[in-house]
Amino acid sequence: MAGRVAIVTGAGSGIGRVVALGLARAGYNLALAGRRVAPLEAVASEARGCGVAAEAIATDVAEAASVADLFARVAARFGRLDLLFNNAGVFTPGAAIDAVTLDDWRRSVDVNLTGAFLCTQGAFRMMKAQVPRGGRIINNGSIAAQAPRPHSAPYAATKHAITGLTKATSLDGRPHDIACGQIDIGNAETEMTAGIAAGARQADGSVRPEPVMEARHVADAVVYMAGLPLSANVQFMTVVATTMPYLGRG
Repeated sequence: MAGRVAIVTGAGSGIGRVVALGLARAGYNLALAGRRVAPLEAVASEARGCGVAAEAIATDVAEAASVADLFARVAARFGRLDLLFNNAGVFTPGAAIDAVTLDDWRRSVDVNLTGAFLCTQGAFRMMKAQVPRGGRIINNGSIAAQAPRPHSAPYAATKHAITGLTKATSLDGRPHDIACGQIDIGNAETEMTAGIAAGARQADGSVRPEPVMEARHVADAVVYMAGLPLSANVQFMTVVATTMPYLGRG
């Protein structure tokens, strides 16, 4: 994997940060995308300690012009793209479906779904045109793509839609050596999921602490998916804390 180029969105914190550093250790040069430059620069500095090139690029994935600038800068800096990890996402405040505000709904769709779509388009166009052609796109789907939590309609709807985007991208990518897969992650321990260990709402309405796993296991899984030859693909992978509520949410 040495010398390959990857874009990680939402790379300044959480899963994005852990995966970016896992890819750096595997030899990937990195374009780190996110809205806040300071955390991106911190991750880039740590990645460079692994002996790879890393560039922090301020990006709002919900804005087409910002995404276009991201891919233009990657093309100018690295000349090609081998991997996109579509990871940027937002959690809007939990609410029963009749109490979800239109602003929260639109924010979820804009970032979680439209953002992934815009980045997929940018990656697809680069990978299709470059020589040698092809590459891989990995979408962060979440357990919510399979089994929603209560009071999470915007997030669950967008993550279910990511599964459709993954399948459609896989089909459209076949003639161009572009592979697309999805990783669904459950209860990885990051600053963004700290509340789960303290207590999360269950399907029966109760609030109970849930087990978590180290986020490095997610990074290991993504690096494995990324390292396959383009003739092979992990279409869907689910990585969870072993005893978390998931199967039947129990």
